[in-house]
Amino acid sequence: MTDHLLMGALCATIDSLAPELLDLQHDLHAHPELSRGEIRTTAQVARRLADAGIAHRTLPVSGLVADLGAEQPAYRVALRADLDALPVGERTHLPWASTTEGICHACGHDVHVAAMLGAGLALKVHEDALRERGIGVRLLFQPAEEVIPGGAVDLLAEGALDGVDAIFAVHCDPSLDVGSVGLRDGAITAAADRVTVHLSGRGGHTSRPHLTEDLTFALGKVVTELPAVLSRRLDPRTAFALVWGEVHAGQAANVIPSSGVAAGTLRMLDATAWTTIGPLLAEAVEHVVAPYAVTAVLEHVQGVPPVVNDPEAIEVFRAAADGTGLTAVGTPQSLGGEDFAWYLRQVPGAMARLGTRTPGGSTYDLHQGDLVVDEGSVVQGARLLAGAVVAGVVKTRDTPGTAG
Repeated sequence: MTDHLLMGALCATIDSLAPELLDLQHDLHAHPELSRGEIRTTAQVARRLADAGIAHRTLPVSGLVADLGAEQPAYRVALRADLDALPVGERTHLPWASTTEGICHACGHDVHVAAMLGAGLALKVHEDALRERGIGVRLLFQPAEEVIPGGAVDLLAEGALDGVDAIFAVHCDPSLDVGSVGLRDGAITAAADRVTVHLSGRGGHTSRPHLTEDLTFALGKVVTELPAVLSRRLDPRTAFALVWGEVHAGQAANVIPSSGVAAGTLRMLDATAWTTIGPLLAEAVEHVVAPYAVTAVLEHVQGVPPVVNDPEAIEVFRAAADGTGLTAVGTPQSLGGEDFAWYLRQVPGAMARLGTRTPGGSTYDLHQGDLVVDEGSVVQGARLLAGAVVAGVVKTRDTPGTAG
């Protein structure tokens, strides 16, 4: 069987599995679980893998790893899906809307899971063809993508990439029509860190600021001046953004407080700058607050590096899209973070954006409680991931861990 015929057979198998896949996606959507608590979700996936005869092992808390195809492959492909939901209340009123107050799949991870399971089930049906080609497949059902540190770190510690030559994943994109796949070489998402600046100083009455360390004024300088300083100390090609989400100090209009905090995220597309930003950030904070005599304590928590797509892996995705009836389109970079990046620092691979918008329908945003995905995206995601397994071979990187 040629690769073209195999892709057609995989698509036909996935189409036949569509009711089961949609049933799973609806079930997961109705029963969302937060990061590192995806117990029920893991069990649902494990049961379906076991029914199909796919060998798998469950991780200590949640998540699992499955293998199929050639037992001693010449080329092993990993596919990854994330299991966790978000602490966001759902507002869709769908028949399968979240039954858990304040938690929902507002990022489409239920689609990722159902699509990858569909790919795995179809590949199992055609396992003999994989063995003939010397292809092994590893399915990574990852917990905790939405937190820092993410579940990718857990899977790497469990040896999930041992013997893997390339890795692929999809991420829902509600700005693309279903049937479209967004592809981009190089950085497609950004590094994302947490930055918190704690200020402390001698407070007092607002009528006598000269007898205090005017912490609120200093905090305002941190909020406005720290991004400005970095804009002149970093190469503009890093495409960085420091944005504050939490700023507070004091409880009364006529009292200068003795403590305050500003917290936000630092994002950038350049992986090299990301690895060296720490000392510069600390220096900038010190210089900004120095004139006001307050004490500053910086907390800089590195989150995830950029997702840097391998060009050859993108070509594999492009061939998979062509072979499975999807339309590959260019896609812009995003300053969002994704812990899939950690895998790409070990082996080459790529993340594609999976269109979830109904043509002519509403455009939603991720991480919002009103997110609705076109149900066809589950089958299309399964087709793309299964196609990527057989579409081509990505050359193994000579020096693992240097992506980006």
